[in-house]
Amino acid sequence: MSNPQSISTAVAKLYNTYPFPPEPLLDEPPPGYNWRWNWLTAYSFCTGQKPARRDVRILDAGCGTGVGTEYLAHLNPEATVVGIDLSSGALAVAQERCQKSGASNVAFYHLSLFDVKQLPGEFDLINCVGVLHHTPDPILGIQALAKKLAPGGLLHVFVYGELGRWEIKLMQEAIALLQGDRRGDYTDGVAVGRQLFATLPKNNRLRKREEERWAWENQRDGYFADMYVHPQEIDYNIHTVFDLIDASGLDFVGFSNPQVWSAERLIGKDPELMERAQRLGDRQRHRLIELLDPQAITHYEFFLARHPLSTQDWESDQELLAAIPEPSPCIQGWQDSPQFFNVDYQITRLEDAAWQFLLGCQENPTAQKTVAEILETVDASLEDVRSLHHQQLILLTPTP
Repeated sequence: MSNPQSISTAVAKLYNTYPFPPEPLLDEPPPGYNWRWNWLTAYSFCTGQKPARRDVRILDAGCGTGVGTEYLAHLNPEATVVGIDLSSGALAVAQERCQKSGASNVAFYHLSLFDVKQLPGEFDLINCVGVLHHTPDPILGIQALAKKLAPGGLLHVFVYGELGRWEIKLMQEAIALLQGDRRGDYTDGVAVGRQLFATLPKNNRLRKREEERWAWENQRDGYFADMYVHPQEIDYNIHTVFDLIDASGLDFVGFSNPQVWSAERLIGKDPELMERAQRLGDRQRHRLIELLDPQAITHYEFFLARHPLSTQDWESDQELLAAIPEPSPCIQGWQDSPQFFNVDYQITRLEDAAWQFLLGCQENPTAQKTVAEILETVDASLEDVRSLHHQQLILLTPTP
């Protein structure tokens, strides 16, 4: 299937058959949070500082059934949010989802990524998760999005990785072979795939990987179909993902799951190997990590930015002391205990000094206390402040 129009038609058919993601609709805002979808925390991650504005324009490019769009709307109540998708069936679910949960700052349009130029104006944050790798031409897709990004704006992208999805690719081809001329009948594809997994020996590598990693979410046919019978999928490695990034004409800010890309977690016990790794260029070091831990690299998620993007590293003690700190909006339970949910919705525990500083930030949005003023009231250090900022637990606003 090489014709771009036929690919787009097939993809739309899949998502009209199985609107994706197949998450339930709620009569209230969605639970939890994703800091990548919160303008304040995403901007802080990319620049080191809190943004000056909240009344931004956000685009969810390839919004599907609106699961991400709903979060974008509720996490950014002062923003204007736009969702686009090529599946009319998925868009209908997205509209109903946002109406039911009270997300009133959203508008939806039946457009593909390649038609995004039809939207008026530019966007400060573009979210494109799980979409580009399903298009007939991801490079043209990312270039179309780049043209809609405002100066200083951020584009968050998620695309599949070939190494961590090796077993999935094999099963996709096996299902297609068994479907024969029924390929493109997505309900038949799901049935064939489920029969295969049930029939393969229990120690079969494809079956084991499915049961260990994917089976919980794949209980729903929509997830199973998206993974195993999709008509179009392009998987990446470090070399090809940076070809995509370079073609965008935007600046690479960094991976939004940086802990995965730490060489220390794999070879940190050997100082000599770490020293050798540090001598590598960034892309070589990324390649080393995916070669050493291929199953961890099921995807790439990263931020790109349109120049100019002002950043702040807070290496100057004087600048940090004068900054105004506040708790991240994407942490939960920290007011009651030093053990709470961090920005990745994982349990973390702070030392008492750092926790006391975090508590001292609580009144900050109105009191406008500086780091120096809070440090006068708690037994914490500048290193505690830097650690909180590094963990994305506080936002910092520079003073003029």
